[in-house]
Amino acid sequence: MEVIRIRALRGPNLWSHHTAVEAIVKCTPDEENIDKLPGFEVRLRARFPGIAALQPIGHDDAIPMAHVLELAALALQAEAGCPVTFSRTTATLETGIYQMVVEYTEEEVGRLAVELAEQLLQAALDDQPFDLQGALAQLHDLDEDVRLGPSTGAIVQAAVVRNIPFKRMTKGSMVMFGWGSRQRRIQAAEMDSTGAIAETIAQDKELTKKLLDAAGVPVPHGRAAVDEEDAWKAANEVGLPVVIKPKDGNQGKGVTVNITTREQVFKAFAAAREFREDILVERFLPGHDFRLLVIGNKLIAAARRDPPHVVGDGVHSVRELVDLVNADPRRGSGHATSLTKIRFDDIALARLALQGYEADSVPPKGQRVTLRNNANLSTGGSATDVTDDVHPEVAARAVEAAQMIGLDICGVDVVCDSVLQPIEAQGGGVVEVNAAPGLRMHLTPSYGKGRPVGEAIISAMFPEGDDGRIPVVAVTGTNGKTTTVRLIAHLMASSGLRVGMTNTDGVYINGRRTDSGDCSGPRSARNVLQHPDVDAAVFETARGGVLREGLAFDRCKVAVVTNIGAGDHLGLNYITTVEDLAVLKRVIVQNVDKNGVAVLNAIDPIVAGMAASCKGKVTFFGADREHPVIATHLAQGRRTVYIEDGQLIAAEGKHAEAVALSEVPITRNGAIGFQVENVMAAVAAAWGAGIGWEAIRKGLATFANDSDNAPGRFNMFTYNGATVIADYGHNPDAMLALVQAVDALPAKRRSVVISGAGDRRDEDIRQQTEILGKAFDDVLLYQDQCQRGRADGEVVALLRQGLTDAPRTSHVDEINGEFIAIDKALARLQPGDLCLVLVDQVEESLAHIAKRVAEA
Repeated sequence: MEVIRIRALRGPNLWSHHTAVEAIVKCTPDEENIDKLPGFEVRLRARFPGIAALQPIGHDDAIPMAHVLELAALALQAEAGCPVTFSRTTATLETGIYQMVVEYTEEEVGRLAVELAEQLLQAALDDQPFDLQGALAQLHDLDEDVRLGPSTGAIVQAAVVRNIPFKRMTKGSMVMFGWGSRQRRIQAAEMDSTGAIAETIAQDKELTKKLLDAAGVPVPHGRAAVDEEDAWKAANEVGLPVVIKPKDGNQGKGVTVNITTREQVFKAFAAAREFREDILVERFLPGHDFRLLVIGNKLIAAARRDPPHVVGDGVHSVRELVDLVNADPRRGSGHATSLTKIRFDDIALARLALQGYEADSVPPKGQRVTLRNNANLSTGGSATDVTDDVHPEVAARAVEAAQMIGLDICGVDVVCDSVLQPIEAQGGGVVEVNAAPGLRMHLTPSYGKGRPVGEAIISAMFPEGDDGRIPVVAVTGTNGKTTTVRLIAHLMASSGLRVGMTNTDGVYINGRRTDSGDCSGPRSARNVLQHPDVDAAVFETARGGVLREGLAFDRCKVAVVTNIGAGDHLGLNYITTVEDLAVLKRVIVQNVDKNGVAVLNAIDPIVAGMAASCKGKVTFFGADREHPVIATHLAQGRRTVYIEDGQLIAAEGKHAEAVALSEVPITRNGAIGFQVENVMAAVAAAWGAGIGWEAIRKGLATFANDSDNAPGRFNMFTYNGATVIADYGHNPDAMLALVQAVDALPAKRRSVVISGAGDRRDEDIRQQTEILGKAFDDVLLYQDQCQRGRADGEVVALLRQGLTDAPRTSHVDEINGEFIAIDKALARLQPGDLCLVLVDQVEESLAHIAKRVAEA
């Protein structure tokens, strides 16, 4: 068995809505049915008992090794703690070649699972040992490393529940919620609205105390110290006992509390200096350590934090007691678990010494032994939820503290005996105010119930009913995609929206091109969704990108399928039939939002059949009002777009809007049939996206089919009294549409300049010139810049074969070079002639033609 290729599908895809790893797997003849491998399944189960049944009950099918690989990769992830359920293996038309798909929740983990599954199968084949526990530990550790921590994860999960899309922007905790101009961002538990000044103030503990004191919030008095002697002097000024800590610190690093002697002050100062140069000495407040979480202007959660400790049993040493506590499965080494293992380090030993213990001392039964001065969870502390106990005055002081500093999400640390009564009444105080506070203690406290802090943060960013989405329109099909995309974007822009657009020409943001080349894939679409100046997005969705990575979005507002026809690019990437192509193109329809719309070509039976896959509503379009699909949809009162008496009609129930085709320049009074289809699709899409009819009419009237607005899409020039048309048509269906369009234009003599794309089937290349040979007098064949895997001259030879029995063509030339072919065709033109140039290098060829026209 050999894994030929592996790739990650990062969005909804051909196989499912899940993210997944897709692998192309090659099996030997014996591996196409594992029954031919005596003892293999027994050896496999001996190494991995948790793998699922290889054969469904009641079946007796041949089981290929690729299917076993699929099940192993899925089961390994599941046993390592990853929430995955979907997998699938499908045979291709090539003997022994299979497509295997396995869901993942973290891409790196999914890829590793396939790699380890392959090693497992090889071990079973060779009857060699396989370290299952080591493999599971490897997967679990990687998953814990790359997965979002509990704080950020809780916020993301809250967004998912609210149907708010999210994208992880870094390998860390920076996440974008929503799209375009409606997006918001977080970094761990910090919002994008949090000011840098507020964060800086929170980091400066001395300044924080001054501001809180000025606002009437009780704080412990103290000051900065420059050295050990000054720290001892400060301690005496504020009164012993004291706390010594870094002026700018976090997670309790370098903090020593309840200091009562000069020696302790010197040691504490040295400990704090290991983390920061600026050191604070402040009055020690007796009592418990409470963390109050403020989000916006509300107290959302509160927890009492206890320092890491063990309780003696009269039998075990302190070291052994720590090991027993750390054996709790809730305790881990990072932030992924609800508790962190207690660190038994020099700081712990020093704290033991203050209590008269060493590591191997055996404390009496019931004796509490503290192992650190601070109560941070990151050093092994524990938390008890006390949210329901917080006195209103305590909550008010916490909110005042957060607002005084300017933090949207704020962790307010209070030391007092109890939160049941006001802080002032018990001599307590606010000792710290924290930006980006940890949420773990509130989500999964050691004791008490968890609080929905993730939901509170999402609600602070997105009011109820706001899902952070902008209208997304996805367009696919065989022909007409780019023009339809451009026209939809133009109609939306006519309503005042700032539109992001991707197509085979580039990426456009509010009319400005930000990237060039073929940008019809998911990467370009994701870039548009990240742009803060985009109010709506229109994406050309090509088959290659969907196969390669899946969609860039989880769901769209509108999905448009222009046509399927005879298909294109068949025979590539295991898409071998028109039906295969339709299943792939249908992906955008399957991922229409439940409140969205699928815009489908009613005249194309394969496209019309996609309606059954749409979770939202369906708008059919087609020129023929009497077509059964159109007529039925109209009779049912559903949205339909059709042509009648030279007008585009958009009907729903008893309401109808009419636009004369004479007012739509791109159609040339309705004479260009394929442009009429593109207009119907675009109008239906804009309508589905909520664009008003005034804007739609304005947009249709102002969309010019020129080389600037729609390059390579039936661009017309006049050259010495002749008509020159440049188009990027490159498949048989496009040839038929172009022939129909030029037939509607007067001409004395017709010529065509054409090449062919080498990544099409032989019959597709030949068929193009078979069609053109019926409509053009002169044919100029040229070899384009890239042969796409074909031998030199092979494509031109296939094009000539298509002209063998051409009923109209009387003259054929073979020319090496696109521009040379264009120049030769232009030189032959007489007034009243028509020349169709099927361009390959769109921008360069259009510029070349424009230059020749200007020189004429």
